[in-house]
Amino acid sequence: MENGYVILGIVALLFLSMYGYSYWSVFKEKIIQKRAHEEQLKKQEIRRQRRLKNQALIDAKVNAFNKRKAEIKHELSMLNRLKEQQKVS
Repeated sequence: MENGYVILGIVALLFLSMYGYSYWSVFKEKIIQKRAHEEQLKKQEIRRQRRLKNQALIDAKVNAFNKRKAEIKHELSMLNRLKEQQKVS
């Protein structure tokens, strides 16, 4: 009877090892997919940060351009008023 438990244990160990060996590839593939997904998320975050940084630079340039445009418009209107006043005088 003692030999029966040993043989039963060996058979159970054999089946467990076969199950583990067959599941190992599935487990490994899940780990690879998880790492790839995390890497993709990191790349997307880096791309998003770069896009936000570039958008901030573009906004700063547009604001500077609009400010300069307003200054030029103001100067032109002042020159036109000065010209009008000289004509009237």
